[in-house]
Amino acid sequence: MRILLAAVGRWKSGPERDLYERYAARITDPPTLRQVTEKRPLRAAELKRREAALLLGQVPDGAEIVALDGGGRQLSSTEFADRLGRWRDSGVGDLAFLIGGADGLDRSVTGRAALVLSLGPMTWPHLLVRGLLAEQIYRAQCIRTGHPYHRP
Repeated sequence: MRILLAAVGRWKSGPERDLYERYAARITDPPTLRQVTEKRPLRAAELKRREAALLLGQVPDGAEIVALDGGGRQLSSTEFADRLGRWRDSGVGDLAFLIGGADGLDRSVTGRAALVLSLGPMTWPHLLVRGLLAEQIYRAQCIRTGHPYHRP
């Protein structure tokens, strides 16, 4: 199963990028990261719609979509690993995680998502979410393979 992370905003070198790269490199089939940016100064609602279009434009045809949103469902690491395993075992070829910008995701994204996922009730910087998500994907891999990295 191919994994795509599509995220609003582009980063330069720094700790957020280092964190993402550290965990992405550990994943057997590392995810593809695509970053999108809308440079025009738009009002918040229009910016969210434009970012949604840019994110959805990165999603391969037929992919399952997971939208990262603070109002989404919270899963334990084991539940997340089980969900990834079920998608893989059911023949899902592409899984796309979509990470919005500072104003969050438009309903056009969350409405298409097979899962709206929250990383918890705290607000996380969208640049940091990439690293947190990569770590959880790596952890899920470890859970599924019995690797000792995950200790409940």
